[in-house]
Formats: sequence, structure tokens, C-alpha cells
Amino acid sequence: MSNAKAVTDATFSDEVLKSDKTILVDFWAEWCGPCRAVSPILDQIAAEHAGKIEIVKLNVDDNPQSAMQYQITSIPAMKVFKGGEVVKTVIGAKPKPALEADLAEFLA
Repeated sequence: MSNAKAVTDATFSDEVLKSDKTILVDFWAEWCGPCRAVSPILDQIAAEHAGKIEIVKLNVDDNPQSAMQYQITSIPAMKVFKGGEVVKTVIGAKPKPALEADLAEFLA
């Protein structure tokens, strides 16, 4: 479905919080239509901006601990992490230009 690497409750700390890269975590679920719509857009952004931002996916149904910790109440929700901290939150499926505008500070 996506080129983005999947993270889990077990790997979240190592893959996201301890990373020295800028990481966008896509909080999603299989049954979520808007999540499926935004996934290929995130893949394009990741490919076009490789080295600037890494995109990973976390299935909220399979990983409720991380979803609860970051107060995910609606999906798709995307959170950008830098140095283990959330520095940006984007809620909802958006077209590519809108997502790129939201993420511009990390893609420059």
C-alpha cells in the first residue's frame, strides 16, 4: 500500500523519538478511506524530499499505546517529530499542495 516504513508501539521510541532525522508519523487505520487517500501523497513527498524528511506509518488499531500517548482522536493525523518532540501536527487528508504548504518548513 505504501513505501513508508511501518512503526509500532515497540519500535516507536527507537525509530522516531531517538532519530536524528525529521520524522513525519502518519497515524492511520486500514478502514480509514481518507488515510488511504493521503498515503500515496505522503509517498510522493517522501520521495521528492528524501534526506529532508522521513515518513513512517503507525496503524492506530494495532498500536493503541502510541496513538493514546499522542492523543490521536481523528485520523489521518500526521505529526512531525524533531529531536523526540512533536513540532507540527496536521489533521485530515489534504491534497498534495496543501500538505506541502503545511510541511514547507521541513522540506526546504
